[in-house]
Amino acid sequence: MLFKVRSAAVYGIDAHVIDVEVDFSGVKLDKEQFNTVGLPDAAVRESRDRVRSAIKNSGFDIPPTRITINLAPADLKKEGSGFDLPIAIGILGAYGALHNKDVSDFLLVGELGLDGSLRAVQGMLPIAVAARAQGIPNLIIPASNAREAAVVQGVNVYPVKTLLEVRELLNSASMGTLIAAPLKVETADLLSEMQHFPFDFKDVRGQHVAKRALEVAAAGGHNILMIGPPGSGKTMLAKRLPSILAPLRFEEALETTKIHSVAGVLDAEQGLVTHRPFRSPHHTISDAGLIGGGMMPRPGEVSLAHNGLLFLDELPEFPRNVLEVMRQPLEDGMVTIARAAMSLSFPARFMLAAAMNPCPCGYFNDKSRECMCTPPMIQRYVSKVSGPLLDRIDIHIEVPAVQYKELRGGVSAEGSEEIRTRVLAARERQHERFSAAGERTKGSAKAASRPVFANSQMNTQQIRIHCELSSEAERLLERAMQQQGLSARAHDRILKVARTIADLDREEGIAVKHIAEAIQYRTLDRSYWS
Repeated sequence: MLFKVRSAAVYGIDAHVIDVEVDFSGVKLDKEQFNTVGLPDAAVRESRDRVRSAIKNSGFDIPPTRITINLAPADLKKEGSGFDLPIAIGILGAYGALHNKDVSDFLLVGELGLDGSLRAVQGMLPIAVAARAQGIPNLIIPASNAREAAVVQGVNVYPVKTLLEVRELLNSASMGTLIAAPLKVETADLLSEMQHFPFDFKDVRGQHVAKRALEVAAAGGHNILMIGPPGSGKTMLAKRLPSILAPLRFEEALETTKIHSVAGVLDAEQGLVTHRPFRSPHHTISDAGLIGGGMMPRPGEVSLAHNGLLFLDELPEFPRNVLEVMRQPLEDGMVTIARAAMSLSFPARFMLAAAMNPCPCGYFNDKSRECMCTPPMIQRYVSKVSGPLLDRIDIHIEVPAVQYKELRGGVSAEGSEEIRTRVLAARERQHERFSAAGERTKGSAKAASRPVFANSQMNTQQIRIHCELSSEAERLLERAMQQQGLSARAHDRILKVARTIADLDREEGIAVKHIAEAIQYRTLDRSYWS
């Protein structure tokens, strides 16, 4: 007898519906024969032992016969333990243990324990999205994955804990009334929850220029590089940057959650990523760890930081080959990983915050300490960060050592709440500007068109539209380009930063003062070490 169950497999951050077809010969054998076809990996092939024990320990007696399981379409590689549940239900249905002979309205995913209990699997949010896209109304999944899947509207999510519960649920469906109610999650309530941050800018003494630069970076989503001696507060400033970032919009939260779900780092109790991610990998990370990789490619740190912040401390300490692979995501907001079996793309539209010392000893240009480094030593140290990578960083800012009077002064510093208010107002102006025009990003052929949320995401055509300059501002920009030898990419980034500064000042046009401040944030290019 043939029985069909619908399941799903995740590729990249998207899922594909998989038909699980179970057939048995009907002829009793001395020993059960269990064959799985359809490009299964080792975890799927091993499911026969888990499924056999789960069925037996759930109180069912399956006679020894030849069982053939086909995972269709057969040309897609199947991996993971999520096919345990649909295979077990397919076997029970083939042997007549289910009243319902047609379960096409249900999509089943889950790993089985030997006792018949269900365990969570990765990538449940993309699976729920795929079920909705295919018009499958019901999703039966492990209870620990339920909140994650219930974020998707238009799909009934039924959390279950054991194989017996799944059988009873499907049998009740054959009678026209399900014995359980689907789980409901109000996504609006999740996103509107008050955000609490452990760090606040009011703890930072001095560094007014650096704090202003971080405010501009947060308002426009610009990449920023902080250069200064040890102990000047670069890491302290970076850790407080999330406290002034704009909250996630639902479209951003959904896409970010898909990545974290596939990577297996999503909090099961949360269900939806409601805060902008903050990722801070150590400088010993490999290029595969930063960008992603593996036989079946998985997201790396740049994708886990999608719609959030990626902080790279001690930037020159990262291997040069690791830093160079960031060029594509910084430019396109997308990472493409090619393997012999497949090529997958992961979103990686993040805000980069980096920190570095100006030299190996850290005291070049420092007024209080003498630098012990020779020019060749400084040149070797600085050359670890290439010019093309620096070009892709919008803001370069010097973070000098804090003076004693500022450190011990009684004047309270401005807190994150006040800065965040200005950042949110600037972001709202950007959202109104781009949503009114219906504008979307246009990256490489592999980078899908996506809505523009911030000034840093503007393409060349949008820069021409929204960054018009007066003749005086044009002359100032031209003079800076010639004197500092800036590239065409640096030209575009100056205009983007100037547009953000104008938004913070609540001005429609870009004035000379906005261009001047934006140019100031490029003065830490290579000329800084000359």
